[in-house]
Amino acid sequence: MPPSKKLTPSPNNMNLFQVYPLFDVEPVKAKGHYVYDAEGQKYLDFYGGHAVISIGHSHPHYVDRINAQLNDIGFYSNSVPIGIQQELAKKLGQISGYGDWNLFLCNSGAEANENALKVASAYNVRKKILAFKGAFHGRTSLAVAVTDNPNIVFPVNEGTEVLRFAFNDFEGVEKALKQEDISSVIIEGIQGVGGIESPSAEFFKHLRTLCDDTGTVLILDEVQSGFGRTGKFFAHQHFDIEPDIISMAKGMGNGFPVGGVLIHPKFEASIGMLGTTFGGNHLACAASLAVLEVLEQEGLMKNADKLGGYLKEELAKLPKVKEVRGFGLMIGAEFEEPVVEWRKEVLYKHHIFTGSSSNKNVLRLLPPLGIGKEECDQLIQALKEVIK
Repeated sequence: MPPSKKLTPSPNNMNLFQVYPLFDVEPVKAKGHYVYDAEGQKYLDFYGGHAVISIGHSHPHYVDRINAQLNDIGFYSNSVPIGIQQELAKKLGQISGYGDWNLFLCNSGAEANENALKVASAYNVRKKILAFKGAFHGRTSLAVAVTDNPNIVFPVNEGTEVLRFAFNDFEGVEKALKQEDISSVIIEGIQGVGGIESPSAEFFKHLRTLCDDTGTVLILDEVQSGFGRTGKFFAHQHFDIEPDIISMAKGMGNGFPVGGVLIHPKFEASIGMLGTTFGGNHLACAASLAVLEVLEQEGLMKNADKLGGYLKEELAKLPKVKEVRGFGLMIGAEFEEPVVEWRKEVLYKHHIFTGSSSNKNVLRLLPPLGIGKEECDQLIQALKEVIK
């Protein structure tokens, strides 16, 4: 038997796999509506790390809830009962208005959408998916296949059968669905990455009717727009429709990785149908319960509606603005030219984080839901100074 080769130790020069474009600001501390760098410079957060920060950074109740849970038990897998999952389901059902539905817990928005699409396919035993132009549903296998960005789709993801249409294409969508071979329609209540775009209420209702008539499952992706961000618990509630499945994440955990799928009771679960190691762990449930409790106790959905209305009015008065879109504190201001340089100046000179979208002319605003008039005025003043 030949002697085994000795491995030569490699130099310790591991680096990160560089896939993110980064701003030259590193927050090391955060509180409320602000983040702070190592020098103590304060930055107003009007982006919330992609709509994740719903109740504010390091909210005292959130911190206490997670610390208390960690002192008891931080994790065990879904091979045992986890009582706090049922506590979360009950609270979520109460606040969202979907109290008779079922909850599957996971870790992220992409994972939520993956599982939503699987539940739909298991239900009607179909393969095809209908999605929309400008959509973003995540970067994992099925989720990236229904996302409208060929730059992040690779050969291994190309096998999924996806039909894609523009919002409000009544005729095209109706013709496709009447073939009765589409498993699900997946649609965002409001497109976030797509530039804060929504279809008409009539189109949403037409989709609902078509899905009912053809045995197609209607999936609402509320990953970015859910958990009170729009002034209602879910964005689709502005359009007076009820889907079959709802995916959610981001603001659900206020920074703790947590996602979920709300599933209509007509779908039957079976042991082993879905699964996850970390989904629904004790800490994730504690974080999400804290979010729901603060949303309720502090009236944050009402505040999102009120301050969102004020912010939209003030944004509409800015020079070079074409349109201001959105609901609550999920807002997109579209200008006559790209906003990238304005965003940099707002960040580095005025110390305010804002967001972009796939539409380079859209400024995306996703602040914590407790933001006040003073912070809104601070943003508007900064924008007035940078827009020339």
